[in-house]
Amino acid sequence: MAEAVLDDRPIWPAIRRGLRCRCPNCGRGRMLRGYLKVRDTCPSCGEALYHHRADDGPAYLTILIVGHIMAPVLLIAYTVWRPSPLALAVTLSVLCVSLAAFLLPRLKGMIVAIQWSRRMHGFGSDPADA
Repeated sequence: MAEAVLDDRPIWPAIRRGLRCRCPNCGRGRMLRGYLKVRDTCPSCGEALYHHRADDGPAYLTILIVGHIMAPVLLIAYTVWRPSPLALAVTLSVLCVSLAAFLLPRLKGMIVAIQWSRRMHGFGSDPADA
């Protein structure tokens, strides 16, 4: 019975929609009202989104991904081109901040979509699920 309830909200389409910062239910409405503020409801289908509890998850994942991408870039850039320390620091700082700014809202959308798909934190259709 529990498996049948979860099948009506497949996780992979929800994750793809969340990564595009779209409503995990319909995929049309914008999930975010600004940079990181999640809307209370989807403007397209009316799905309630205020239940989310993303907290520090998106920031943690962003740091994890940016660190795993930029550490090899730092090693390769330093060993291959030997730029001056100032040029290397400025370039990598700009790349790190840009990549983090790009990933943060998308990862927040993904986490909200996962919570919606798995009916976590009140996203269930029945008030008793909260």
